[in-house]
Amino acid sequence: MQRICHFRLGDDMQCVSESSWIPRAAEIQEVKIECLVSRRILLVDDHELIRCGLRSLYAEIDGVPVAWLEAASLEEALEVYARHEPVDAVLLDLNLHDSKGLQGLRRFVQCHPEARVAVFSGTQDEFVVRQARALGAVAYLHKGAVMQDMRRTLGALLQTRSDKREGAVCAAGALFPKFTGSTLYERVSELGPRHLEILELVLSGCANQEISQCMSLSLGTVKNYVSALLLALDVKSRSHLISLFR
Repeated sequence: MQRICHFRLGDDMQCVSESSWIPRAAEIQEVKIECLVSRRILLVDDHELIRCGLRSLYAEIDGVPVAWLEAASLEEALEVYARHEPVDAVLLDLNLHDSKGLQGLRRFVQCHPEARVAVFSGTQDEFVVRQARALGAVAYLHKGAVMQDMRRTLGALLQTRSDKREGAVCAAGALFPKFTGSTLYERVSELGPRHLEILELVLSGCANQEISQCMSLSLGTVKNYVSALLLALDVKSRSHLISLFR
């Protein structure tokens, strides 16, 4: 309870007690500062023009200031993230000079399991989107999106920052592109990380022996994985599998 004094000129001062809470100046200032706290987004892209464009266009999102961190390679991104934690979200390009395809996403999640990584790519291939989601991406942003859609997706991404996995089950329409139903791609999204790695190598044309050497697995283990893939995706042969994704 705070005692408040009311008085008028020519009158004696009168003090009354009120039960209502009156914030102090320091508390008001603290609330103002809290409201202005910015969100950190790490943008990983090897094109300086793209980094500059996003930083300029989205200096604030839904009234919240955005502090953009930048990296031109995967190695630099891993270092920047570790140096500036906490980071609310990471926008990761899939085509960097030191990382191609989904290997960059896989490595980032392995190095920083708590990171909320969103794929930032020029491709919107359904297979790539579903693979990225299965590997732990919390969103998929298309570089060709119109400004309003990009802002909406970034806003949804920052709103779900409280839970790294929340983006996979919440606001899916805003965080991932919508595709018409596809049984094959739904089956792919259910595969485990190791199966996805092997599927990626199979689709790139690698033989079992090459996959064995690349992943440090025995040839027999690779054959078992490939057989399991054919069974899970309901295809008759390796060539049939490859043809479905062309």
